[in-house]
Amino acid sequence: MHTLLVAANPDPGSLTHHVLGRLEAALQPGSVEIADLSEERFDPRFTPADRRAYHEGGNYPADVMAEHRRLERATDLVLVFPVYWWSMPALLKGWIDRVFVNGWAFEHSPASGLRPKLQHLTTHLLPIAGDDSGAYERHGYESALRTQIEHGIVDYCGSRRGRTAFIYESEQLSPEATVRGVDRAVRSISEAIQARLAG
Repeated sequence: MHTLLVAANPDPGSLTHHVLGRLEAALQPGSVEIADLSEERFDPRFTPADRRAYHEGGNYPADVMAEHRRLERATDLVLVFPVYWWSMPALLKGWIDRVFVNGWAFEHSPASGLRPKLQHLTTHLLPIAGDDSGAYERHGYESALRTQIEHGIVDYCGSRRGRTAFIYESEQLSPEATVRGVDRAVRSISEAIQARLAG
């Protein structure tokens, strides 16, 4: 069992990074690796080379192949990210665009259709939302985010759906409520991963 935590927030003092540290600690003594996309300066731009690799199903750029190797070592993937405009940050979306590609995360052709390839992986989501849960429910934001990521990405690539644990009201003035939200989310994700390890 090996868990890869992927974070996308440019501020090392952010709540995202605090949650990342808490989650890493909660998963000890298990095997955990952190991919801090901002610190590592991952380039999210989908280039002509990425487009060619997508169509050919191979010949991936070197930085993409390095991410493939990290993911191939992992049994669990946790995406830890602030919600921007009711979705993931552009940096994380660009990582998915470039890394979860045809020939590696799935194979698709007009003749054979879709063949998902990430069955070895369980993907968990830890979105950090500025608004409260009521707003997410009233406007359908949580449902939309889950559909986009859980169904549109995780299911499409054949990864198992893990736990999704929102932290709401991350910008409120009540630090006690934020602490409780972080505690709940970290416990939810870490317990799901450790239950798989015990099973």
